[in-house]
Amino acid sequence: MSVTVRVPAKVNVQLAVGAARPDGFHDLANVFLAVGLHDDVTATAADELTLTCEGPGADQVPLDRTNLAARAAIALGERYGIDPRVHLHIDKDIPVAGGMAGGSADAAGALVACDALWGTGATRDELLDICAELGSDVPFSLVGGAALGTGRGEKLQLLDVGGEFWWVFAAADGGLSTPAVYGEFDRLAETAGRAVPDPEASPALLDALRSGDTAALAATLTNDLQPAALSLFPALKGTLDAGTAAGALAGLVSGSGPTTAFLCADEKSAHTVAAALTASGTCRSVRVTTSPAPGATVVQG
Repeated sequence: MSVTVRVPAKVNVQLAVGAARPDGFHDLANVFLAVGLHDDVTATAADELTLTCEGPGADQVPLDRTNLAARAAIALGERYGIDPRVHLHIDKDIPVAGGMAGGSADAAGALVACDALWGTGATRDELLDICAELGSDVPFSLVGGAALGTGRGEKLQLLDVGGEFWWVFAAADGGLSTPAVYGEFDRLAETAGRAVPDPEASPALLDALRSGDTAALAATLTNDLQPAALSLFPALKGTLDAGTAAGALAGLVSGSGPTTAFLCADEKSAHTVAAALTASGTCRSVRVTTSPAPGATVVQG
C-alpha cells in the first residue's frame, strides 16, 4: 500500500523580523501564501526507513535521516509507538534551497502520508504539534491557503483570501542558507546601530489579501530579510530589476531567498514577465503560477 500527498510551495507576502532571541530564533510576523508549485511525497510500507528523490535539484536533497521528511516519519512513529519502516519518495517541483519551504513541504507531506499509511488517527492539532517541532515553516505547509505566522512562524492564524493572484518565480543559479541570511540580518542591524522593532503584520496587506486586490497587495509586499539576502547574493538585484522592468507590479526575495517572486496584474502580464526574465539571463529557471493553494492533500491512497 502507498499513499501520495501533494504539498505546496509558499511565498512570504510579508516577512517582518524581530531581533534575535536568546534561543537564536527571531520573532516574526510572517504572512504566508501557498502557491501552485508542488512536491508529491509517497509513503510505501518497507523493511526500513529509506528515501529517494527525483526532479529538479534532486541531487541537492539529502537521502538520510537528516532529511525533514525522514524526521517527520520518525517523529510520528515515536508519538504513536510505530517503527517507521517506510520508503519515502519525493517528486520535487518546488525549487531546492530557494526560500519557498520545499523541505518543510516535504516534511508535512511525509507526516500526512505516514499518518494515512499507518492509520494513526492523529488529530489535525496533533499533526500541527509535530510540524512545529520539525521547523518553523512546516505547520503552514500542512494547512496551506494563507496564514499569519507568529512566534518563530509556527503559531498560525488562518487568513481569508478574496481572489486569485498571479505570480512569477525566478529560481537563482545557486542557493542561500536560511541561518546565514538571518545571521546577515543581525550583522546589518548591528552595523547600522539600529534597534530592530517588534514585528507586526501590516493591516493594509491583510486587507488586500481579504479583498483580493492585486494592486493593493503589490503596494504592501515587504521582506525584512531581503537586504540580507541581497548582501549575500548581490546578483538577485539584477533579477528583481528585470522583473519589475518587464511589468511586474512588485518583486521581492521569497523568504530567505534566493528565489525571487513577482506579483503580476493578470495571467497575460505574468507570462510577459516570465518571458522577459527568461531572456534576461539573470536566473536559472522561471515559473508562472497562482495563489492561494491548498495545504497537504492526499491525492492517492
